[in-house]
Amino acid sequence: MFKKILIANRGEIALRVIRAAREMGIATVAVHSTADADAMHVRMADESVCIGPPSSTQSYLSFPAIISACEITGAEAIHPGYGFLSENAQFVQIVEDHGLTFIGPTAEHIRVMGDKITAKDTMKALGVPCVPGSDGGVATLEDAKAIGEEFGYPVIIKATAGGGGRGMKVAQSAADMESAFMTARAEGKAAFGNDEVYIEKYLTTPRHIEIQVFGDGKGRAVHLGERDCSLQRRHQKVFEEAPGPAISAEERAAIGKVCADAVANINYTGAGTIEFLYENGEFYFIEMNTRLQVEHPVTEAIFGVDLVREQILVAAGKDLSFQQEDLAINGHAIEVRLNAEKLPNFSPSPGRITQYHAPGGLGVRMDSALYDGYVIPPYYDSLIGKLIVHGRDRPEALARLNRALGELIIDGIDTTVPLFHALLAEQDIHTGQYNIHWLEHWLEQYNG
Repeated sequence: MFKKILIANRGEIALRVIRAAREMGIATVAVHSTADADAMHVRMADESVCIGPPSSTQSYLSFPAIISACEITGAEAIHPGYGFLSENAQFVQIVEDHGLTFIGPTAEHIRVMGDKITAKDTMKALGVPCVPGSDGGVATLEDAKAIGEEFGYPVIIKATAGGGGRGMKVAQSAADMESAFMTARAEGKAAFGNDEVYIEKYLTTPRHIEIQVFGDGKGRAVHLGERDCSLQRRHQKVFEEAPGPAISAEERAAIGKVCADAVANINYTGAGTIEFLYENGEFYFIEMNTRLQVEHPVTEAIFGVDLVREQILVAAGKDLSFQQEDLAINGHAIEVRLNAEKLPNFSPSPGRITQYHAPGGLGVRMDSALYDGYVIPPYYDSLIGKLIVHGRDRPEALARLNRALGELIIDGIDTTVPLFHALLAEQDIHTGQYNIHWLEHWLEQYNG
């Protein structure tokens, strides 16, 4: 087992990894930019190293700075958290070349799943159901129009290297295709340095369902059910729950086995999430995230497992501490993402926290790096915390979420907390009758 690991991240996810490591008796190293010198993850780790100025490219995304921090401190492994370098195959290769362990999948698995076309082809070959669409990249407008005619409109054009909603455009009809095709290519080029796109049938009222998988790198894998992440704004998840309110036990077992078998067949190592659109009882693969997800706590809540601990175990060559038959769902869990943003426009709201009080009580978990007097820097993602609740069933979890939001105090900045108070007043939220377009339509009325 590792004696010391370095966490190549910041904020709540860095704290999350530190906590798991401490319970395992593993020393931790925090890295930080000059803007994060007073951050909670720096205070909580056993050691800390300043790796550069506020800019992410010169600190949290700097390969040399992070490798140097490992060499200085004697850290044997790197946990990337999510975001930043968590899905950077080149970084993983450099880590391994320096005799260090990357706590996550291999560079090859990250590379394969990072390219949307290759990922789709791989999953098809492994028996995972996919959205109907083009076979590979689409190079010309004429080809794009032909595909639109073949599958019928609407269709969605996606950047091959895309993510986070960038490089994605919907063509509702043939008249929209030129604009959507050219815009998606331009956005892909600007954001990812790659203007290749592919085209899929656009599902009109799907839910976003993702399956948590975990592989030991030795040909064995399990699934830990699904999460429903359908409540999204601009393709960014806002509210996540497990199990999904629209998925039956039979559907869960069937798609879960398909996903677990797929990652076992490629000797996948560590945590991963296979994401689907779900409509009319059918699952359609959209992508695989080769890392820990922001919303992993809802899975931990209903299964009673520590996914970060398992990541560390597997990376150290150990076996998973559970098998598929050991996993049984207990109750219902919901997570809401709390951002430092000013409503109704969701504009960033960095600044000093004048008062902070986390909610507590049975079934309440608050993952955050906030504290009284902390200054949220303007340089990074606006996520400042995740409120997770667990109940015996969905109604109890919703009631607990409402109560916990009422206890939460974050003064000094604007946050998205009022959004969730408003959502919990909506009947569709309580009945679970929503899809990936619901929140955008609701926000148009809410902001109007």
